[in-house]
Amino acid sequence: MTMKKIFLLLAGLAFLPGKNQSQTVTDFDGNVYDTVIIGTQVWLKENLKVTHYNNGDPIPNVTGTTAWAGLATGGRCYYDNDSAAFDSVYGSLYNWYAVNNINNLCPSGWRVPTDPEWSAAETYLGGTMIAGGKMKEAGTLHWHSPNTGATNSSGFTGLPGGMRDPISNNFNSVGENGFWWTSSAYPGVMAWSTYMWYLFAGVDHNPGTKRYGFSVRCMKDLATGSGNDNHPGKIKTYPNPSINRITVESAEYQGSLLLVYNISGEIVMQKALTEITTNLDISSLPNGIYLIKITGGWGTIQQKLIKN
Repeated sequence: MTMKKIFLLLAGLAFLPGKNQSQTVTDFDGNVYDTVIIGTQVWLKENLKVTHYNNGDPIPNVTGTTAWAGLATGGRCYYDNDSAAFDSVYGSLYNWYAVNNINNLCPSGWRVPTDPEWSAAETYLGGTMIAGGKMKEAGTLHWHSPNTGATNSSGFTGLPGGMRDPISNNFNSVGENGFWWTSSAYPGVMAWSTYMWYLFAGVDHNPGTKRYGFSVRCMKDLATGSGNDNHPGKIKTYPNPSINRITVESAEYQGSLLLVYNISGEIVMQKALTEITTNLDISSLPNGIYLIKITGGWGTIQQKLIKN
């Protein structure tokens, strides 16, 4: 195998779902979660269970239906208000105000994914219409039959934790649906969520009132660089996600080469950096996930790019 082919193969490996490269992460309360790599993202394999924000402030456990429906601040609960029956498997249900709290409810260094970040994972897994099957726990231990298309080939292990509905003032859909918040607001009093269904192999995205009680999965970007994250040559790309053009900032640009790879590990764009700030026209690239790689005498740094 030529050096060029080896180089491209290694670049492509950065996008492979790495079940065998998983790690564990601990939240503020000491709950330990398994993780899974999907493309250039790392996800919790379990729904969040934490009862505190990262600064130590408690997330109130709100049991009353009237109190829950009137919340305009962060709150959590358990399905049917029964922690013994549901917490260990499905985790907590949170309203969007808890998701959006400045103190963060995800483990340190992790975040609640945006709606585009959910879509990026689905795109990597073959598209929205089939990604749900690859992300749902297989079988009918937790999902109702027939659990259409479920293989859990991604390792995500999506569970049907149901939801708390502030409109009908009840809990419903456990076993049928898994609902997860995104961190993306929707105009007005709503925010984006994603859900999977026992009769559907895909993933759906819907806006809903911020007072719903949904599950939360946290994620972070896969650290694919070989350099130190604190290195002064660390790159910044913006806007990201982007539509037609991105700006790349690199303090140590002299003699550096910028390469853009697609998910197959093929180089689709390259540019020698001659200035601290470089504008890159990506309008000709198909929508999807890419890897930006900058190499110079100081080392190599890589960063994910989402083209919408």
